[in-house]
Amino acid sequence: MTLKSDITNTRDPKEIPEVAEDGAYVHGFFLEGAAWELGRGSEQGYLTDMVLKDLHPELPVMHVTAVTRQEHSKVGLYECPVYVTTARGGTYTFTAHLKMESEEEKLVLQWILAGVALFMAPE
Repeated sequence: MTLKSDITNTRDPKEIPEVAEDGAYVHGFFLEGAAWELGRGSEQGYLTDMVLKDLHPELPVMHVTAVTRQEHSKVGLYECPVYVTTARGGTYTFTAHLKMESEEEKLVLQWILAGVALFMAPE
């Protein structure tokens, strides 16, 4: 089993009318090293270069579900570590798979070198 994370196009959790049928809706994550471009309509957004002076942009509501490893494709996804605090290290929680703008393998290296991670409590 592994966790599948789909980022919705909803920034305000109050706009989600009901509890998820499978998994859970989670909000309150902050990005470091990147920003998030919202998708259009039902299309999911993707990672983008960070905006100057916006060090920890808030991620929209995330839908997290458990799936088998065979069902989960990692093509076009960045394996983003999720930490409790910006101290990283021992505060590691899980790995979120965030959609990239394209499926090129070199984009993964861009996000790794930028130190992109998610945090539950930015400082």
